[in-house]
Amino acid sequence: MYQLTLKKGEERRVQTHPWIYANEVQSIEGKDKQGSVAKVLAYDGRLVGYGFINHLSKIIVRLLSRKDATFDRNFFYERILRAKEYRESLNYGEVYRAVFAESDELPGLIVDRYGDYLSVQFLCLGMDVIKPMIVDILVEIFAPKGIYERSDVAVRTKEGLPLTKGLLYGNVPERVEVLENGSKMLVDIINGQKTGYFLDQKENRANVMRYVEGKKVVDLFCNVGGFSMCACRGGAREVTAVDISEPALEQVRASASLNGYEVDTVCADVFQWLREERKAGHKYDVIVLDPPAFTKSKDTVKQAIAGYKDINIQAIKLLAERGTLVTCSCSQHLTIPLFLDMITESAREAGIRLRLVELRIQSRDHATLLGTDEAIYLKVATLQRID
Repeated sequence: MYQLTLKKGEERRVQTHPWIYANEVQSIEGKDKQGSVAKVLAYDGRLVGYGFINHLSKIIVRLLSRKDATFDRNFFYERILRAKEYRESLNYGEVYRAVFAESDELPGLIVDRYGDYLSVQFLCLGMDVIKPMIVDILVEIFAPKGIYERSDVAVRTKEGLPLTKGLLYGNVPERVEVLENGSKMLVDIINGQKTGYFLDQKENRANVMRYVEGKKVVDLFCNVGGFSMCACRGGAREVTAVDISEPALEQVRASASLNGYEVDTVCADVFQWLREERKAGHKYDVIVLDPPAFTKSKDTVKQAIAGYKDINIQAIKLLAERGTLVTCSCSQHLTIPLFLDMITESAREAGIRLRLVELRIQSRDHATLLGTDEAIYLKVATLQRID
């Protein structure tokens, strides 16, 4: 087993964070395979914890435990079972994030449940090494009909791992029908975004139903229409879904048909569509604005804020009197203070007064560890036009 000793004082940060960076390490002793479990000590010899080691990554250790343990099949079984039991306590039905990596003390492992099927990601070397064991445990705990891997994400390259996807167990259909927030949804696990669907917005989509009854609603950057389905279920009199992806809109129409909902779909660049709608003098009672992350690094935050401001200004100008704007950002680098400042500046430039009704983050199945600020990535603000 590798044994790492941290530089003096570095253990203080690690008390509330599960990552250890290579530049925080004073010395390394012992020998083992990359991806194995290593022991970490403070400068004075006190135990910091145990975690997966990877010399190729800037994050040299991802902590699994802060006390002595045997890191065998039973250890991982208990962790995954505990994660499942927490989700079951939320009464989410059978659609939820079952394992959220470090937040469930299972670094690098993402498991999303879509009814009888699981979509998984192995995002660090240590978890990738034990993939067969993890799949076996998932089969035992969840008894799924199929497990599909969606480890086709760029973060794996930082771990020295190739991007990969494919069937790991059983069979997975091209589209899976699930029930979310009372509506039927079609999820493409194999080729959809991320693991097939944006489950982190589950509760925020349900929350939109509070505001839409009898309203004219537009769902911008709608993807496969989760907000649109909730708007219909909430009693909106008219729902329009806008996205640049025609395949995504086809899924919106298919899900709407399953539920007997009426949704108008528009394939367009949202930035351009907003300007055209404004020129046409159209107004909407409820606008949902859920764009992709405009920045994935601290270096591009300034440019991202400009992009967020642009679409928010245009959306605010389309709000009807006493209209509601639900605006989102899924970029971890756009912090909550920056997010609120951006909205405030957007309203000021639009010349329209808004009041903040709610500020939300990702759903409870995406709970985060205190001290891991980067894990609070999703921000959702609900605002009302008051002038």
